[in-house]
Amino acid sequence: MAKSKKVTDNKANGQDTESISPKTEKRVKKTDNKESLEAELLESKDKYLRLYSEFENFRRRTAKEKLELIGSANEGLIQSLLPIIDDFERAGKSMTDEMDIKSIREGVDLIYNKFKNILELKGVKKIEAGKGSDFDVELHEAITQIPAPEEGLQGKIVDVVENGYQLNDKVIRFAKVVTGA
Repeated sequence: MAKSKKVTDNKANGQDTESISPKTEKRVKKTDNKESLEAELLESKDKYLRLYSEFENFRRRTAKEKLELIGSANEGLIQSLLPIIDDFERAGKSMTDEMDIKSIREGVDLIYNKFKNILELKGVKKIEAGKGSDFDVELHEAITQIPAPEEGLQGKIVDVVENGYQLNDKVIRFAKVVTGA
């Protein structure tokens, strides 16, 4: 195909410009358009691969950090509990040396209070449940129901079999209770 070119006078700025026939212009545009689309496609693929790689690195890094966090999450709690183990070991040694029940009881009470205080500092709280208090399905687990031994205990707690506990206002163990029928 022959390209027809004509030179025209651009009177607005006084310069000669080349003009290309409409058919040739379409072919040139198609070629330029195809090349620019391929370039855009390659650029998009490159951006996608880089973004995907960054995301995979981020995912691996966060998974690794999560595993490390889980592994060391209880470290502070364990360190707080180690002195209680020491106290129990000392109590065990003193029980063999002397048989005074009163002093053994006082030692065990001291260790219990120390243990309870450490748990409270870490956010553990005992769920209050006692005879005559209302049964709450959010805090208590009824393991059995018996005829109410006293008037007014129907649907209320008659006995606590096992205490329940919360960790930062989340129930970690429900209080096991007996309710009155």
